[in-house]
Order: sequence, then C-alpha cells, then structure tokens
Amino acid sequence: MSLANLVTQYIVQYGFRIMGAILVVVAALFVAKSVGRLFERWLNEQDLEPPLRLLLLRLVKALVVILGLLIALDQLGLQIAPLVAGLGVAGLGMGLALQGVLSNVVAGLSIIFTKPYRVGEHVSLLGVHGDVAKIDIFTTTLMHPDHSRIVIPNRKVVGEILHNFGTIRQLDLSIGVSYRTDIDTTLRVLRDLVSRHPKVLQDPAPMIGIAGFADSSITLSIRPWVQVASVGAAHIELNQAILQRLQSDGVDIPFPQREVRLLNPS
Repeated sequence: MSLANLVTQYIVQYGFRIMGAILVVVAALFVAKSVGRLFERWLNEQDLEPPLRLLLLRLVKALVVILGLLIALDQLGLQIAPLVAGLGVAGLGMGLALQGVLSNVVAGLSIIFTKPYRVGEHVSLLGVHGDVAKIDIFTTTLMHPDHSRIVIPNRKVVGEILHNFGTIRQLDLSIGVSYRTDIDTTLRVLRDLVSRHPKVLQDPAPMIGIAGFADSSITLSIRPWVQVASVGAAHIELNQAILQRLQSDGVDIPFPQREVRLLNPS
C-alpha cells in the first residue's frame, strides 16, 4: 500500500476524531477565558489579597482547560481512567521530589490566608527588615530602605518571630540642651515645630518630653509618627529643623567637656 493510501485511510478513519478533539480544545480555551473573566470580576468584589486572587483565577482556568483536554483525549478514543491514574502516580513522585517547593507553596497559602502582613507594611524578620513589596506563592519580597530587594522563601517566614510595623513608624530623635534652658518653653517650641512638619502624622500624636539627664545636658526625646515611605526623609528633615530652630532661639546645646587640673605642675 502506498504512502498516499495510508494517509488517506488514516484521515478517513481518524480525521473526524482529530477535528473533534481540536474543536474541544479550542472551545475549552475559549470557555476558560470567559469563565476566568467572570470569576475575576467576582474576585474583585471579595476582600482577598492580590496573590490569592491570582492563584484562584489561574486554578479555575487550569481546571477548565484540563477538563477540555480530557474530553479531547476521550474523543480520540484514548482511555482516560488509566491516564488519570498515571498522572496521580507521577504527581506523587513529583511531590516527593519537590518537597521544598511544595513547602513554600503551603507556607505561601498560609501567609495569604492568615495575613500576618500585607503589601505596603514594614516588617522585620530573620534579621532583615523592609517594606513588603510583593507576596507570591513561593516567596515574599521586601524593599529595603537602601532600595535593594530582599527575597525570602515563604517556608522561612512561617513559624518565625515577625515584627510588623504596619504602614506607619515612630521616629526616635533626641537632642541635649543645657541645664540652664527654659524647658517648658523649649518643649512647647518643639511640639509646635514637629506638629507643623508636613510628613508628621497628627494621629497618633507625637511624643515629646525629657528622656534623661546626662552629665552636662538634659536629653529631650522627640518621637513623632510618619508614614513608612517617609521615614528616611522625615528623620533628616526633622533633625535639621530642630537644630536650626534651637540655635535661632539661642538655646545652648552643650557638648562633652573635660577639665584637667595639674596638682603638681613641677
């Protein structure tokens, strides 16, 4: 039998099945896209984290496509039950081989559902700190104040001590003034200066008062609240504004001194 006859016989015998399988796959892709669009619209109305929305959307699309592929294989005359069983065994083997990856996925889902932190919050864990820039299924990405990125596997996060600063942070500024200073007036000036600064939040209110007594100065503590994104700039601007204001008001800012006496100059 010639090659042309074989091809013709194959097309006649399986052509309609192949065309039917292709149509089923195309229809499955179209349905997955349509269902995904509707499901995404419903997800946007729910109070869910963006990574969880993306995961659920991908799962729904994948399930529709997989269902379409199974129907297409059945259309071609293949037995689906042995194939499903084989996929189950293969999945078990892959799961054992990818335990680390799967642990990251489970930890990622735990983070997304329990919400120990959200995107935009400042956190400290595992000896590092930064703003949460992205939460994926596998990793959490922090943006460090020096604009470098810290990528942490999710399995390292779950079970560790986490310090979540939220979206605001409290600055810890201090300055020493002379014991001859009018403390009430100086504190009133500082409260007015700090409260007028554009980066300082009014709620919670700044904490300003006497922090301690040094050998040659009274230590004043200035602790305002600012947005996480403004921490660095606010720290520098407030230090400069406080120094300039106290100097212009003639407030004495002492520095450490030592007096040396020679008891026997000879």
